[in-house]
Amino acid sequence: MHVKTGDEVLIIAGKDKGRRGKVKRMIPSASRVVIEGLNIVKRHMRARGPGKPGGIIEMEAPLDASNVMLICPSCQRASRTGKRFLEETDHKGRPRKVRFCKACDATIDQ
Repeated sequence: MHVKTGDEVLIIAGKDKGRRGKVKRMIPSASRVVIEGLNIVKRHMRARGPGKPGGIIEMEAPLDASNVMLICPSCQRASRTGKRFLEETDHKGRPRKVRFCKACDATIDQ
């Protein structure tokens, strides 16, 4: 996926279009992401014991990963990303693969 947990993203489609937030959780099998404080939905929950009361609960719903765009840490713009291999190697001796911003050509992963 083009985003990781902790990345700052811009929502480009849906009811929260144009808003920014951090990726809280990822669901790679469904290609979905949960953004902190965005895409809020209301769920009617039944009480589940004394510790969990019932009622209408607001929670963050997952968005499709294609509806978010990564905000580059260096140029602070929402941009497309690509992947490239560096000269240095990882712990298994393979070239290290990193994401880069296609707008400013800066490496995103450290």
